[in-house]
Amino acid sequence: MGVEMIEVGWLSILPPLIAIALALLTKEVFSSLLSGILAGMLIYCFSTGQSVMVAVNYVFDMMAYKIGDNGYMILFLSLLGSLVVVVTMAGGSRAYGKWAGGKFHNPVSVKLATAVLGALIFIDDYFNCLTVGTVMRPITDKHKIAREKLAYLIDATAAPVCIIAPISSWAVAVSSDVGAAGGLNAFVQTIPYNLYALLTLVMVLFICLTDFDFGPMKKVVKEAAEKPYAEEEEEKELDGIKISGKGSVLDLVVPIAVLVIASILGMAYVGGFFSGTAFTEAIGENPTAGLTLGAFAALLVALVMYIPRKLISFRDFMSGVTQGVKSMVPAIMILVFAWSLSGVCREMIGTGEFVSNVVSGSHISMGLLPALIFVVAAFLSFSMGTAWGTFGILIPIVSMICAEGDGAAILIPALGATLAGSVYGDHCSPISDTTILSSTGAKCEHIRHVETQIPYATLVAGVCFVGYLVAGFVRNPWITLVVAVALLFGCFAVIRMRQKQAGEKD
Repeated sequence: MGVEMIEVGWLSILPPLIAIALALLTKEVFSSLLSGILAGMLIYCFSTGQSVMVAVNYVFDMMAYKIGDNGYMILFLSLLGSLVVVVTMAGGSRAYGKWAGGKFHNPVSVKLATAVLGALIFIDDYFNCLTVGTVMRPITDKHKIAREKLAYLIDATAAPVCIIAPISSWAVAVSSDVGAAGGLNAFVQTIPYNLYALLTLVMVLFICLTDFDFGPMKKVVKEAAEKPYAEEEEEKELDGIKISGKGSVLDLVVPIAVLVIASILGMAYVGGFFSGTAFTEAIGENPTAGLTLGAFAALLVALVMYIPRKLISFRDFMSGVTQGVKSMVPAIMILVFAWSLSGVCREMIGTGEFVSNVVSGSHISMGLLPALIFVVAAFLSFSMGTAWGTFGILIPIVSMICAEGDGAAILIPALGATLAGSVYGDHCSPISDTTILSSTGAKCEHIRHVETQIPYATLVAGVCFVGYLVAGFVRNPWITLVVAVALLFGCFAVIRMRQKQAGEKD
């Protein structure tokens, strides 16, 4: 935007706090985000002697800047929305729902299938969120699984899987941040110390295999069982266009398979893999550009598959493309607002730098450092709604703190705690991209997804905090992991016992 960042002290954390508080209180995310952005701009302008009108102008300048900066993300979402709609119109989703309905005979198998599919799509979290939601939602609806539960399973197998997958776009981003500490090598060493990602996957598996629920999620699960969602595969029309009854499972599977393969090839192509760049570096160069190419290729394949067979007409196909773009407008609006809030915090009033300086300026025992870093990363990521931005800010600070002496021995646990805290904050923040896209993919109300997910995510985060206290002094990843897993199952047992004492049904 061409403005210089200023230091405003504690005021720098006010905009994200306003946005988050209003979102949780009003249940309305658009006005909450806009209020946070405006608050940040007012702080900036008043601190630099500028007027209210300049602040308002800066709000829209930031939005325009972020739209341009994230143009490929908007294009990808639009194309993906179009693909979802035309596949539905061709009858592919209906056919897959009928086929899968015969394969998955109970909620346990459906939840496991959802989690496994989420874990398999580890290249990029955006791609994960929307693809898993599109494919599994009709099946989870049929088995009376709450859409909030589906959104949690999607969200919990998106960023937590990507952050421990060495060939994901996340791995490349982190590797570039920890270049001085060893690059991809250092990233791989942090995996057993990434307690939040690992314990989240343990919790997902436990939830899939049992009827364990607590907090607001328990209520919505009960509501879904008593009043199931309308079966989407029974719809005869989609926005006035008839849904074909002649579609087959391949009409869904082939475009999705093309989407996966073409997206990987697209990321490799954009990153220069075919010109000699290493694959892991290539896919992280500009992943959303590659995903856009993949979505476009899948849309072209759908066109070639559907039109000649007369599943839908060319006119209806193009109408479906338009409807798909329209269906993504709410999610795109939220993303633009979230990017803008993150922009004012990171680029204008220095929220990240302020929190980082508070940590680096304090004198604490090195043994306590991983646990404290986890808390700071979690708060920063939750406030700004971005894991990438958080570990991009904190990793250089952590690397400097742990550069010499006793700090060198704590570097890998500290980096693991940084990544884990960043993912936790991103996982449950109402302004996070993946949180927004998970609720979009599951077609559940965004704030309800946030409300039902936070207790689950925070339970795991609490166990992680204790785990990092252990890691700081034991400095052995496997002992730390065993202690953390045991503590997590201990928490499950305590919650179950209290539910039984309260007379609740499991």
